Amino acid sequence: MRTRKKRKLKAEINVVPYIDVMLVLLIIFMVTAPLLNLGVDIQLPQSTAKAVQVEKEPVLISVDKDGKLFLTLGGQPREAIEQDALIKKVGAFVRQNPQIPVLIGGDSRASYGMVYDILPGLQQAGVAKVGLMSQPVQDKKQR
Repeated sequence: MRTRKKRKLKAEINVVPYIDVMLVLLIIFMVTAPLLNLGVDIQLPQSTAKAVQVEKEPVLISVDKDGKLFLTLGGQPREAIEQDALIKKVGAFVRQNPQIPVLIGGDSRASYGMVYDILPGLQQAGVAKVGLMSQPVQDKKQR
C-alpha cells in the first residue's frame, strides 16, 4: 500500500496582488494630483469684513479701469508697470520677504478678467497668498 505524505501548510501571505493594487493607486494619484492645482486659490473678502492688521507694509498691486497696472512695493511711491515686470519684481521681493502680504485692488469699473490675469502669474512666481482689497459698504444714510 502506498502511504500518503501530509503536506505542511504554508503560513506565508502572497503580497503580489497587494503590490499591484498599490502601484495602480500610486499611478492614479500621480496623474490626478497636478490636475487639482489648475485654479488660483483666493479668498474674496466680504464687504462687511473688518480690516486686516499687518505688521509689515504690504505689496499693493492696483488695476485701473483701463487695465493699467501700478505697483507699490515696501512703502515706495506707486509706479506704473507692465505685467511681466510686475510678476518678476513681486516674485523676487516675496522670495526675500516670505511673510509680506500681497494685495490686489481693482477698480470697480475694471473687468474681472483684468484682475484675474495677474493671479496665475503671481502663483507661478511663488506668491502663496494673495488678497483682494475692497472698501467697506457705506450706509445709505451716509451717502
